[in-house]
Amino acid sequence: MEKTIIALVQMQSIVGAIEDNLAKIGYFVQEAHKQQADFICFPELSVTGYCNKTAVNFQEPIPGASSKKLSQLAQDNQIAILAGICEENAGDKPYITQVLCLSNGEIIKYRKTHLGVSEQSYFSAGDCFMVERTNCGAIGLELCWEMHFPEITTILTLNGAEIIFVPHASPIIAGDRKEVWLRYMSTRAYDNCVYLAACNALGENGCGTQFSGGALVIGPKGEIITEDFSGKEGMLVAALDNETLNRIRYSERRSMRDSFYLNYRRPELYGDLWR
Repeated sequence: MEKTIIALVQMQSIVGAIEDNLAKIGYFVQEAHKQQADFICFPELSVTGYCNKTAVNFQEPIPGASSKKLSQLAQDNQIAILAGICEENAGDKPYITQVLCLSNGEIIKYRKTHLGVSEQSYFSAGDCFMVERTNCGAIGLELCWEMHFPEITTILTLNGAEIIFVPHASPIIAGDRKEVWLRYMSTRAYDNCVYLAACNALGENGCGTQFSGGALVIGPKGEIITEDFSGKEGMLVAALDNETLNRIRYSERRSMRDSFYLNYRRPELYGDLWR
């Protein structure tokens, strides 16, 4: 992994106000470019706005109008953009998709594989995980509810992920984001020696749901690198030092402190996981 600068945005997205949401995304992309960020991540369904019953009315193909605009923003600002779109699914329910638009014009998409109970009536689940190797390092994606399944983080790490972005659309009723995230995210990061970078939707979505916001970066030893739980729209920027991760993952082990635990697994004993 190379030294990398990431930006995380907590923002209000109004359901169906796609042009306004894209304009706001464009503003933050330009601000991240000024700070020489390599990646900028926006919340789940940040382009469409998140509402189970309503967001499906604004589904788009990918590539389509919104993803092409995001791609052009990525090229113009030489930054990788991760943003959420309700993706059209011919003949079936749409996907909750996070697109990764690279600075070379490539558009990559990840479809949420594990749907919350309230999402299953309105969306289809994806069927594969995503790890993308970039010039800065290998990145993976988990969307909101998926972070509750520790196997996903481990699979992404085993496939090379060094930074995992975790876009959320968690409403206020789901609990205080900092308290909830720190119950499990520090453990996921520590056990897998991976950076976790989470951001959440903020404010009222135009359909009566209030989101709590929040942005958090956790390092490969489970430590908090930086955070923003101010409840205000904004962008959190973090410079990720590659030394700790590279020492643990890719150097000869010198102490228990530097163990990459996944190298010492015994999968032949884990059959009960697949029941």
